[in-house]
Amino acid sequence: MTDSVDAQDGNYAAARLRLLTQEAESGPPRRAALAALTDRWLGALADDAAAATGATGWALMAVGGYGRGELSPRSDLDLVLLHEGGSEVAALADRIWYPVWDQGLALDHSVRTAAEAVKTAGDDLKVQLGLLDARHIAGDAALTSALRSSVLADWRNQAPARLPALHEMCQERAERQGELSYLLEPDLKEARGGLRDATALRAVAASWLADAPREGLEQARTRLLDTRDALHLVTGRATDRLALQEQDQVAAALGVLDADALLRQVYEAARRIAYASDVTWREVARVLRARQSRPRRRLLGRGRTPAPQASPERVPLAEGVVEQEGEAVLALTAKPDRDPVLPLRAAAAAAQAGLPLSLHAVRRLAAAAGPLPVPWPAEARERLLSLLGSGEATVPVWEALEAEGLVTRLLPDWERVRCRPQRNAVHRFTVDRHLVETAVQAAGLTRRVGRPDLLLVAALLHDIGKGWPGDHSEAGEVIVRDLAARIGFRRADVDTLALLVRHHLLLIDTATRRDLDDPETIRTVADAVRDTSTLELLAALTEADALATGPAAWSTWRASLLADLVERVAGALDTGELPEPGDRDPTAEEERLAVEAGRTGGPVLALHARAEPDAEGAEDAEALGVELLLAVPDRPGLLAHAAGVLALHRLTVRTADLRSFDPIGAGPVALLGWQVSAEYGALPETARLRTDLARAFDGALDIEARLAEREAAYPRRRGITAPPPRVTVAPGHTSQTATVLEVRAHDAPGLLHRIGLALSAAGVTVRSARVSTLGADAVDAFYVVGKDGQALPAGRAAEVARQVEAALR
Repeated sequence: MTDSVDAQDGNYAAARLRLLTQEAESGPPRRAALAALTDRWLGALADDAAAATGATGWALMAVGGYGRGELSPRSDLDLVLLHEGGSEVAALADRIWYPVWDQGLALDHSVRTAAEAVKTAGDDLKVQLGLLDARHIAGDAALTSALRSSVLADWRNQAPARLPALHEMCQERAERQGELSYLLEPDLKEARGGLRDATALRAVAASWLADAPREGLEQARTRLLDTRDALHLVTGRATDRLALQEQDQVAAALGVLDADALLRQVYEAARRIAYASDVTWREVARVLRARQSRPRRRLLGRGRTPAPQASPERVPLAEGVVEQEGEAVLALTAKPDRDPVLPLRAAAAAAQAGLPLSLHAVRRLAAAAGPLPVPWPAEARERLLSLLGSGEATVPVWEALEAEGLVTRLLPDWERVRCRPQRNAVHRFTVDRHLVETAVQAAGLTRRVGRPDLLLVAALLHDIGKGWPGDHSEAGEVIVRDLAARIGFRRADVDTLALLVRHHLLLIDTATRRDLDDPETIRTVADAVRDTSTLELLAALTEADALATGPAAWSTWRASLLADLVERVAGALDTGELPEPGDRDPTAEEERLAVEAGRTGGPVLALHARAEPDAEGAEDAEALGVELLLAVPDRPGLLAHAAGVLALHRLTVRTADLRSFDPIGAGPVALLGWQVSAEYGALPETARLRTDLARAFDGALDIEARLAEREAAYPRRRGITAPPPRVTVAPGHTSQTATVLEVRAHDAPGLLHRIGLALSAAGVTVRSARVSTLGADAVDAFYVVGKDGQALPAGRAAEVARQVEAALR
């Protein structure tokens, strides 16, 4: 008997390996073939085990994914051994389970009587879901059939209580795992729109209470299963997470162009499943509400029938659109084939009412609605603006339109950004969803601008050029000119929209990376935006874009920098005058500190702590900011030493302004104005900070050694491979009085100190700096001058950039 079992195991292993290495057979056929092969092997094992132990009254069942006949290369074998009692069952189970483990296969198993299985299913929703897909492998088929019938009957009887619990389980999982269709490293099984949601839809259908919209659903599910198969074969592991480092290999295994194309296909599949889930759970809720509100039938006597139920109330929302049972549906008199504006009218009415657009309505519109005239009629444009101006309610309505292809029919260029991934950790959404989210954020800012219509359309289209090669702002400008004309905007408005898209990054880049005291900075922005009306639109678009991007893209500090820039540019545009080049006069406090530093020869500083206001204007005690003024006799390496001391005290530098003047005629005094924030804990004591600064300037404090000790005390996170730092010279028109070096690097404690050392070693002086952090990346700009106090020649500037970059590497 042992020889027979060994032979079976060897044959199964060889056959399994052949099946998994056959490139010609993949997808559903391979999963089904692998399941069938495993069935035969397990069936033979079970029969041999029963013969050896004398066991009777048993059945071996596959449940879960294996029960559905969908066995991926590294999937667990989910098995249940049913029995009617008897002492042989333990030996029978061992003779089945151990050969499985010997093959190195993951096994999820249980041994139960039919009564125990039914009770466990009643107590544990996950067990019940698994048993819904139970399939007979070996033994007494009547046992399997009886259990399946019992579990299915219980599921249908308990559906009113079980389905809300299942819905809650899906929502909790989505909160933990996120949206599959937006994640750069999605979990194909657990994330919202993944395989578990597809299984939940099967369970809802089995309840007979509701059913999912089936069009495209099976194809979406198959796409995720195929991707998981390729992931298993590429990694050799039972994993559902599509990690960045494996995406190119998985794409190649599936015959897909590249990792981006793979993610796009995965996102499309996930959206189909997520949308089907939304529609299905709405239908479940509607059915359950109807059951709860249905009056109990009375005994009416022989020959009498119940009174007919009234039709659901239909409340008008717009021409051809009504509300019915919590959804926006088409009116009975609506004629989609004769009313090309109806899709936008229905979408706007649904969003304005905060209602979902019914599946039936969207499909009817997609099937019958004709194309809009070009340019669009005024009503179509107004309905689009009403949809975009509805805030959060816009998102589900837009998703419903997109699921049935109506968005790309209205805006053909949308196809290039649909489901397009953004390989940037700062972004939390795909390009298309980011555009919709920007419009949602812009809807809350429309009271700030004179032309809210232009703000909303610019928000929706500002990144539309990301589907084309080259600079997406330049490509977007061309696309938006065409789209805006198609939508029906007049020529002047088309020009404004094109400008907003072309320069949608101008304000935030300038505010965070340029010296706002440099008149050339203000001149450049003023020349680009033309007038104050466009400036206010661009400021609102900038804020909406940042809020839609993610937490790392917007903060009270970035908001204050943007507001400062806008105020200065607005002043220049209002008066028509720009400030003359030259340093601003020091404030009274700055002059006092400089005088004292010149008199004493030591560092003099002042710390001002303040709680930063949040988005609503209230103070956030946790966002503690610090204004630090430091005056010290000018000397080489000043920036590096000061930044190193701040790093030792766990102060993160946000901005740095460095100027030099002679307040008492005794020699130049450097005045450093810093905006810093505490990483955590209390603010440093002024006396201790002053002492460390003095020691650093005198050479008594070894900053590099202290920073190295602190870094060694905290083990580095493994698995992080940051791209190398990059140092470039900004265009010559950026400043008339200094050369601007831009540094992009992985943020780390002491980075500014290292940059300061490198600049000092290169023989240049830092006049001012703009320091900002986006996620894990530092994006810094340094205004440097040579020994003559002037901007560097082009060749010298390039050489300094190369030296700094080499030092940071």
